[in-house]
Amino acid sequence: MFGYPWMPFLGESALAVAAGVPAVRAEQERGASGDDQVIAMWLHGRSPHTVRAYAADAARFRAGAGKPLAEVSLADVQRFADSLAGLGPAGRYRALSALKSLLAFAHRIGYLPFDVGRVLRLPGVRNRLAERILAEADLHRILALEPAARNRAMLTLLYASGMRVSELCGLCWRDLQPAAEGGQVAVFGKGGRTRSVHLPEQAWVLVTGLRRAADGPDDPVFRSRKKRNGGGLRPAAVWRVVRSAARRAGIETAVSPHWLRHAHASHALDRGAPIHLVQATLGHASIATTGRYLHARPKESSGRYLSL
Repeated sequence: MFGYPWMPFLGESALAVAAGVPAVRAEQERGASGDDQVIAMWLHGRSPHTVRAYAADAARFRAGAGKPLAEVSLADVQRFADSLAGLGPAGRYRALSALKSLLAFAHRIGYLPFDVGRVLRLPGVRNRLAERILAEADLHRILALEPAARNRAMLTLLYASGMRVSELCGLCWRDLQPAAEGGQVAVFGKGGRTRSVHLPEQAWVLVTGLRRAADGPDDPVFRSRKKRNGGGLRPAAVWRVVRSAARRAGIETAVSPHWLRHAHASHALDRGAPIHLVQATLGHASIATTGRYLHARPKESSGRYLSL
């Protein structure tokens, strides 16, 4: 019979006292060990970026609370929320969402008797999606003014496929297959799901033009120029390429690779692409997520029916 790894062992407190260690301290150490295991299970299977962010949020909360999760109260959670006042709205929302998720998970698996974070209200976050959608003219200027073949292929692929920067960095040549009027790419995405995305011929030609004779199926599509072994690019390097390309095009805003994904969705919908097709291409789990782009830049308003 398998037991939970945090279940107390009989006689541990008595042994701690006999060794000269207070029983309370032994209980706290055992609680901290159990908390670590629960957090590891909570983070299991998430993306590396999410693991880093959520683990930091959990560590910040635990440091401030100074007690095991089993002893945490609603007051501790509220004090943590108050301590985040120096962060922006998105940062506060993420940190509190992570904490609520952790406490809910620990309660669901029976580690905590109550979910004390359930009643905590998350702060409102203003939707700024419209501000991060590039105009088609700006996007085409970014692509046209990029002088490096590798970077131009990278920018074109981000826009043409709508893939995330982590998905792009993980591409190897095995993932690309020729198809009618271009090719297709197998994208390993969020949540461990793989989707196939068709690439227009122009994007396909730019990307496949980077392949060297010595490249094998498992070699990265986008190589780092600094690594001796020719390893794949890291997301930070792609960010730098996108930022430089945007500045070259006269765009002073801090453009990120995800803006090209936003542009893909918005421009495709504007040009009549079915919303379910955009959903499948971007790998959205819910069509409601894709629908945000319809509301970000509406073409109609009841205001046009008013007499002004």
